[in-house]
Amino acid sequence: MSCHLTVEKLVTLNERYHPFSDLTKDLSDLTDYPPKFHFSAKDNICALGFQARAGSKILDGYRPPFDATVVRKMREADGILIGKTNMDEFGFGTFCTNSAFGVPLNPHDVERSCGGSSGGAAAIAALLEKHVSLAESTGGSISCPASFCGVIGFTPTYGRVSRYGLIDYANSLDKIGLIVRAPSDLRRFLPIISGPDKKDPTSCVQPRLELDGFKVKSVAVPEEALRNLDPAVLQAFEAALGKLKEQGIEAHRVSMPSLGFALAAYYVLATSEASTNLARYKGMLFGVRGGHIDQSFNDYFSEVRSANFGKEAKRRVLLGTYTRMVGFRDRYYLKALAVRQLIIKEYQGLMERDDAVLTPTMPFIAPRFTEIAKMKPLEVYQADFLTVPPNLTGMPHISLPCGYHDGMPIGMQFVAPHWEERRLLDVADRWCGEFKIRFPGAIA
Repeated sequence: MSCHLTVEKLVTLNERYHPFSDLTKDLSDLTDYPPKFHFSAKDNICALGFQARAGSKILDGYRPPFDATVVRKMREADGILIGKTNMDEFGFGTFCTNSAFGVPLNPHDVERSCGGSSGGAAAIAALLEKHVSLAESTGGSISCPASFCGVIGFTPTYGRVSRYGLIDYANSLDKIGLIVRAPSDLRRFLPIISGPDKKDPTSCVQPRLELDGFKVKSVAVPEEALRNLDPAVLQAFEAALGKLKEQGIEAHRVSMPSLGFALAAYYVLATSEASTNLARYKGMLFGVRGGHIDQSFNDYFSEVRSANFGKEAKRRVLLGTYTRMVGFRDRYYLKALAVRQLIIKEYQGLMERDDAVLTPTMPFIAPRFTEIAKMKPLEVYQADFLTVPPNLTGMPHISLPCGYHDGMPIGMQFVAPHWEERRLLDVADRWCGEFKIRFPGAIA
């Protein structure tokens, strides 16, 4: 199978740069790397000349008349945007099975999930050499697919990268990051996409990005993060701890009780914000329109939303609306905010002694689609219990491949203090300097 067909069928690119008639040939022409390079953008990141559908039928046909700040910066750095990668609808999912435009497949095993919600971004990073995927994380949408596809997923501190031009899931949680093959790509492209942007006030308070000047000497490993893991994941993680020790990084076993509350707090906060953000999609300003314009406003909006939102989007809108209702806001939303602060303080306490917090990325290897079909929604949500905590705090984190089981990748996740991305770059350089990452070969 050609690279062109591999990308189209496995990644399910929603749209490609239209002059490209043969993706293999055109990418091989980009020989002057650096400086010229090719990159893709997750489908909830706006780009001039491309649709931005966020994996949802309700945005089908929407073409933003502008570039998101990250896309503009990449283009100004001589990058060529080759396509928009598929994702779970509005970021609602763990396995990238909730898109209205097909399901991307894991390049290591096409019967398995490539993770979500940035599934297409991780798949194309695993498939194409010297490729940079712009992705986005709300509760693990960079780390999860990076782990399942065996690549590097980097989520910077909340506010480090401008969110202007991002189709929001949850404003206080969304972060644009990178999925790549090599740590050197992080050092090159993180400075390009970072920095203050007047169009996004949350990016205007950041300190200067430091890439060097810190050597990680120890990490904290919460015992709570090692429970209920697939034996293969636990075995690979324990082996990785031994290799880290050989590299001069000590691992200290600690207790972090707040991890047990992170998942519930995250879904209250994320769905509350999502239900507000999705209120703008009603068949008037963006995407598809309803057919019966002689109805009342409520009937018209309900018809459009019922027909074009997916099942998971409807579920999260209902959950988020419920937690914001009079009588429930204090009971759920405000308590979730308090839990978020508790988790931040607990992370900060651990990193007063250790330089980072280390856990497995996902509790199991990429599941087969037949296994996913049998999961209940609550079981799917629980799969994120390791990736949700750092996203809830806004702290930078990175997923690195740390082992393999039956040919499938297993990842580990480092979490650093706010604005300390350099610690993650240090561990990535040292780990990948000795650990050989396996990339998928040609797929027949």
